[in-house]
Amino acid sequence: MKRIVLLICVVLLAACSSLRKQGGGHKADNQTDYNQQEVLESSANAKSGAKFGRKFTDSLRMSGLVNYLASDVMKGRATGSPEIELAANFIEKTLEQNRIKPFYPGFRDTLENTKKVAYNIVGIIPGVDPILRDEYILIGAHYDHIGIVNRVNGDAIANGANDNASGTASLLELSRYFGRKKKNKRSLIIAFFSAEEQGLLGSRHLAQKLKEKGVNLYLMLNFEMTGVPMYKKDYLLYITGYDKSNLAEEANILAGENLIGYLPTEKQYNLFQRSDNYPFHRIYQIPSHTFCTFDFNNYPYYHKASDEPDKLAYGHMAKVVNYVIPVIE
Repeated sequence: MKRIVLLICVVLLAACSSLRKQGGGHKADNQTDYNQQEVLESSANAKSGAKFGRKFTDSLRMSGLVNYLASDVMKGRATGSPEIELAANFIEKTLEQNRIKPFYPGFRDTLENTKKVAYNIVGIIPGVDPILRDEYILIGAHYDHIGIVNRVNGDAIANGANDNASGTASLLELSRYFGRKKKNKRSLIIAFFSAEEQGLLGSRHLAQKLKEKGVNLYLMLNFEMTGVPMYKKDYLLYITGYDKSNLAEEANILAGENLIGYLPTEKQYNLFQRSDNYPFHRIYQIPSHTFCTFDFNNYPYYHKASDEPDKLAYGHMAKVVNYVIPVIE
């Protein structure tokens, strides 16, 4: 497959380069119990990240988002459940406050490949370049989880804090930054997928729908399980499909540090095909990657009731968002 030249100033937003084809848990840095209204008000009153560079978001904001999305009231955010509707409503209201327009009416892309009613939540930030605005970059994260599991120590709710309230919170903060700045040259689609846990059904549905509509998708970046730092690594995160584009190489050059690294176990377990980036790669044949910090040694709570908000490292999560933003710009 052809490789493409990927300049990071384009990476989520859109710039002018051409693409070539292609453990033990950590305690939270700062724990705060937020309810939905408190999180929304905090988002609405936040200052522009342009003034703060790598201090755009912080552990308190990340903690607040995750603690709401992974609270017991969500009952594990199973696809089609009444509780995942609470998460969907929260995401939609946050996008509205971040000045992001709905890509579909009411933000909702109704899935046609699930037994129960389910929705992707999709927003758009139109590009400002008269030529490049017809090309689209999609950033995504799945907001569903597995719901109720076998009871252990009296707890049967799989809260899904790391999987994937962490990625959802990261995407919400990125949407806050780009939604308020609105200087992206290419148009930016922000997608929160449902039914990932059922086999990437939400991302598959959206990729096919966008393709049939003739949406000129340029790049897809996905965020999953970014809640804890990796074990004894000299880089902040890894991408799935490391060798399928030069994203990591260009990101590290422009960041001036080892931001993205190669994780051999990613390839060993074929993670490239196991997250929401893959349907876009398969259907569009464009660079499609997932950002992740789960390295198989740093988080023993995967798909367990113990995947709770108090296991995450919120300073690390904020760092991921803050370090991605200036590279993207």
